Amino acid sequence: MSIPSVTAVSQAPSHTFSKSVVGAITLVAGLGVQNDAHAGATVKHTSLAAHDPSSPNLRQVHLIPYELLYELKGKGFDITYGQPRRQLGENITTHGLDLAALPRGTRLHFPAGGGGAVVELTGLRQPGPGIERFKPGLLQQVCYQARDGRVVRRAGVMGVVVAGGCVRAGDGVLVAMPALPHVGLGPV
Repeated sequence: MSIPSVTAVSQAPSHTFSKSVVGAITLVAGLGVQNDAHAGATVKHTSLAAHDPSSPNLRQVHLIPYELLYELKGKGFDITYGQPRRQLGENITTHGLDLAALPRGTRLHFPAGGGGAVVELTGLRQPGPGIERFKPGLLQQVCYQARDGRVVRRAGVMGVVVAGGCVRAGDGVLVAMPALPHVGLGPV
């Protein structure tokens, strides 16, 4: 069994749908990705900030599994990691890790980055109309109602930075589960 890893890292200083792939990102405790539009202690997502700008920022870091991007590409969507204007706005693309199946409070450790950056998962990305504008038909692929009636969200997960450090493509990811009982990720 292989260790989960980072496939790509991205950031954008302004609110754009896709982010620019960079060689490394710096995570800052309590804030998020340095030089990224979503960094901050309070909410930075434009629609959430319009509702209550003093809310805590539970969306400091957006992580998405490479496997989802690969699946979507196989369904005809021109989406990939590491390509500007062809990704879903993620900061960290992982490989070998079912992010959506992890419970809230899971900590992802990136030990290769000097001080050992740590991101704590807060919830599922709530995909909105921007995904549909980006690629028509994509919203139905990443947010739909299952046969049992529950809403399935597959647009990645969100987290907060609890320990700062550098994260690069190729870094390993260590998973630390929270104490029991586990609570599944909900939309944030």
